[in-house]
Amino acid sequence: MESNTRSIAKAISYRFLGSLSTAIIVFVFSGDLKVSAGVGALDVVSKLALYYLHERAWNHIPFGRAPEPPSPDYEI
Repeated sequence: MESNTRSIAKAISYRFLGSLSTAIIVFVFSGDLKVSAGVGALDVVSKLALYYLHERAWNHIPFGRAPEPPSPDYEI
């Protein structure tokens, strides 16, 4: 299972790239730097929160995970 800190770091790095591309696309279509910066900022905040929640939810879903071996201290 991933730590909260790792999930946050992944979400931030992913959103930076995603929001940068969104801002560039908005700028290409609108030609307005202020609008594209605003959309990029809103995009980073909303999708950062959604990505983090998505990652944390998937940590509780066992689908596709290999079972963890017992710890060395395990005794029957």
